[in-house]
Amino acid sequence: MATAPSSGTSSSTGTSGSSTPTPKEALANGDVKTAGDALEDLLYQIEDYAPTIPDAVTGFYLNRAGFEASDPRVVRVISLAAQKFISDIANDALQHCKMRGSGQSSKKIGKDKRYTLTMEDLTPALSEHGINVKKPYYFT
Repeated sequence: MATAPSSGTSSSTGTSGSSTPTPKEALANGDVKTAGDALEDLLYQIEDYAPTIPDAVTGFYLNRAGFEASDPRVVRVISLAAQKFISDIANDALQHCKMRGSGQSSKKIGKDKRYTLTMEDLTPALSEHGINVKKPYYFT
């Protein structure tokens, strides 16, 4: 009788028992993932990932703001979040540039089209994310 529950437990994980199931295996077996499991998966995945913003730069600004992180993975998650934020703003500015330039006829067609990031495109993109930028009076 003692062997029946142990064999049922190893078959429910879908593995040999010593390793944990992948997220796909866990969902296929009907296991429910908690928020803690998802966080552990994220932290495991970013251990080898190098974000665009170096950890030293993020750590410097976090310390300057009064935040001390004992775990370097926390700094890496914040670096990743900052990278995503900057990427979203740059993408929104590109969309504004494309919409502004769609009414103009251009000699460049296809792959040779290059865009320049200007304040005219960046200002509305930043305002969509809650950052208001105003030009100094001598530039108006």
